[in-house]
Amino acid sequence: MDPVTLLLIALSLSMDAFCVAVSIGIVLKTPRPAHALRTGAFFGGFQAGMPLLGWLAGRTVADLIRSVDHWVAFGLLSLIGGRMFLQAFLAWRRGEDCALPDGKSDPTSTRRLLTLAVATSIDALAVGVGLAFLRDGILPAVLLIGVITFSLSALGVFLGRRLGCLFQQRAEMLGGLILVGIGIRILAEHLAATPG
Repeated sequence: MDPVTLLLIALSLSMDAFCVAVSIGIVLKTPRPAHALRTGAFFGGFQAGMPLLGWLAGRTVADLIRSVDHWVAFGLLSLIGGRMFLQAFLAWRRGEDCALPDGKSDPTSTRRLLTLAVATSIDALAVGVGLAFLRDGILPAVLLIGVITFSLSALGVFLGRRLGCLFQQRAEMLGGLILVGIGIRILAEHLAATPG
């Protein structure tokens, strides 16, 4: 996979975690570096681990469906990206506030971050399955996804008060559109390379 596509996938997958980190920053009165590092570590770790699990699962069935693997990758990326975009778009159109932690407990507690990290990385699991069909190594993707998610999540905690909810929804819409675009590109490249 070329570096630009890999970077776009990593950025797209990190949008959910970034947006949740922004909401954590909105809730915290005065975010400290420890809050940012802790949030980044949880989100970056799970965003890196889930594609690896998905890739391992996908490799077990890749040989069985090799003739339609490009359709599977296209379908998964389009489904994930389309859902991401639609949910954020509908929330924006309805004028809904962003999803914030309840404010009654520490949004950077281990239990809270574990729950949020798993919830924001489920899409990465499905993307990992899709990546298994591309027959590329997974290590560069996992490392890049983890580093970018860590960095953006840590930054998001500090930017929360300034960016607010409007930016959060637009970032999720953009991330969704990028994933759909990558799915279309994978399908188009495979169909163009297939004779007949």
